[in-house]
Amino acid sequence: MLRLAFFLSLCASAAGVLAAPRLPARVILVGDSTMAPRTGYGEALCARLLPGVACVNLARGGRSSGSFRAEGLWNTVQEQLRAGAPYSATYVLIQFGHNDQPGKPGRSTDLVTQYPANLARYVSETRALGAVPILVTPLTRRSFRGPWLHDDLAPWSAAVRTIARQQQADLLDLYKYSAAAVQAMGPAQADTLAQEPATQQALPDGRKSAFDYTHVGPKGAELISGIVLRDLVRLHPALAASLRPL
Repeated sequence: MLRLAFFLSLCASAAGVLAAPRLPARVILVGDSTMAPRTGYGEALCARLLPGVACVNLARGGRSSGSFRAEGLWNTVQEQLRAGAPYSATYVLIQFGHNDQPGKPGRSTDLVTQYPANLARYVSETRALGAVPILVTPLTRRSFRGPWLHDDLAPWSAAVRTIARQQQADLLDLYKYSAAAVQAMGPAQADTLAQEPATQQALPDGRKSAFDYTHVGPKGAELISGIVLRDLVRLHPALAASLRPL
């Protein structure tokens, strides 16, 4: 009788497993305005994934590696990670740098101490909640000095690479690949990646606002999301099955 009861309980457990198949992968985006909705590439990236793949863009404009946590936005990410849905895997793309640079009160972080420590903490906490952290170097700005791209985010990108090595975390080197793509385009073509309509708008005194060399419009979002997904699949080949057919 005990053996029969044990056998029946095993069958019931197996039936429960069969009734709750694992979901496809989940991708969570954490970063600043260059990844956020409307101003960055994040929504274009999510649109390239199959409908069954959960893609959550939690990036927000104006945030640094410090202020994202200080404002409680990281708490939202952790809540998502604690949600018990049986995803096959969860990948968290973490990209900061633009607002960590000096001169931004309440957002700037020290490049030598705070910035690396913030990134390392994001990595460890992501892992602790069962997800895969992927550190992403900042998206290049499209500012040129003559024919050459101005390399103003290189120190922050180098710091991300160092932390990725130290933490043995995946590295998606967006700065390297986006800078190469923008440099190859040249200034005139690179300007077409900006937000649409053009961000140079008339001010009350007749001057025009500064052109936006940081954020991307539809064309820029399409280009950058393609770069990110290409490297994401290189890091995790199983994600190739999650992409929409081109």
